[in-house]
Amino acid sequence: MKQPRLRFKADDGSDFPDWESKSFSDVFTGLSNNTLSRNCLNNECGQAKNIHYGDVLIKYGSVVDIQTDGVPFVNSDIDCKRWDCLRDGDIVIADTAEDDTVGKVVEIMNVGSDTLFSGLHTIACRPRDAFASKYLGYYMNSKAYHDQLRPYMQGIKVTSVSKSNIALTHLEIPSLPEQRKIADLLSTVDSVIAAQQAEVDAWEQRKKGVVQKLFSQEVRFKADDGSDFPDWNERTLGELTNLFVGKSFTSELSENGHYVVMDMGSVSPDGSIIDTKLTDSTRDLLDKDDLIMPKDDIGGGLIIGKTAYIPCDGKYVCGDHVYRLRFGKGVDGLFMHYDINSTGPQKRLARKVTGSAQLGLNSKNVSSEIISIPSLSEQRKIANCLSSIDDVIAKEKAELAKWQELKKGLLQQMFV
Repeated sequence: MKQPRLRFKADDGSDFPDWESKSFSDVFTGLSNNTLSRNCLNNECGQAKNIHYGDVLIKYGSVVDIQTDGVPFVNSDIDCKRWDCLRDGDIVIADTAEDDTVGKVVEIMNVGSDTLFSGLHTIACRPRDAFASKYLGYYMNSKAYHDQLRPYMQGIKVTSVSKSNIALTHLEIPSLPEQRKIADLLSTVDSVIAAQQAEVDAWEQRKKGVVQKLFSQEVRFKADDGSDFPDWNERTLGELTNLFVGKSFTSELSENGHYVVMDMGSVSPDGSIIDTKLTDSTRDLLDKDDLIMPKDDIGGGLIIGKTAYIPCDGKYVCGDHVYRLRFGKGVDGLFMHYDINSTGPQKRLARKVTGSAQLGLNSKNVSSEIISIPSLSEQRKIANCLSSIDDVIAKEKAELAKWQELKKGLLQQMFV
């Protein structure tokens, strides 16, 4: 078999043996699972806990172990004696998903005194031989292993892979000491990733708290001379800006275009820019301090009514399915971005959304939205404060992305 590009040495400096390629059936013996839906489970009582395929997919990511906290109980009136109990080191595979995460696994760890079963749309298996803790979880979630599964995945909207097809795959197995070194390294990287993710989450929570205090006016800035700023005024968006809707750039997209198209898919749920569509057309160029607000949404309403802030001139163009908000003198665009995306305006705009499969927010409802705004000087102090926090969050997210990319590279070099 092809050997990995990244190999460890034994503690005495010698080379480890070559890896072995083993069939899935040679590595695992199958365990029974149940087909209980969430309706047969609860979070309060019961004699055993039950891992649903959703638990596998949610838990998959930077860790390979599943903690039993939060896993629902089987209702106490259901006979559990028909199923195999899971124990540390067992593997549970999700055989169904709405995307290509189908086939992802969790390695069972830290079961303790819990009784744990494998439930709906899962495949449970137990290693026939001893493996280093977490090795199988890391290997079976790697691209190398999932490249084997992908040809066997069936379905369009919902994708699945059968137990018989999983049995056709093979696993690449190093010696037990090398398994431990691989798992230890990846676990260390995962610990750093988890800590960095916690730092990102903490800053995002801090920002939410600051936004709440600023836009509820619980906290107010002072003028540079120490005096109080004037009271805030209420204005409708229609008084502050005229809504403009651009046209589609579908026929004018260019892989190496110089301008970013701002359309419905260009605004993220957190109000940042997604710059995936490019064009060389200069039609409807956007100015610095413009805002882009999706007026339609087919993704469950996560972006409709949110705004993205245009940070510079001459780089972005206004596409379709969005409103352009351009403000005049006395109104700071960055402040309005934070104001419109704050809790109050977002809740009110959400109540004005119409439609089911495709959601819509008409211009009349946007223009009638009432916004409280302070003086221009206080607007800029608020915008600068929140922008500074966003800069910290962006820096922390960039650091997180570096570690995630490092892990991805390690997995590609360790598993073939």
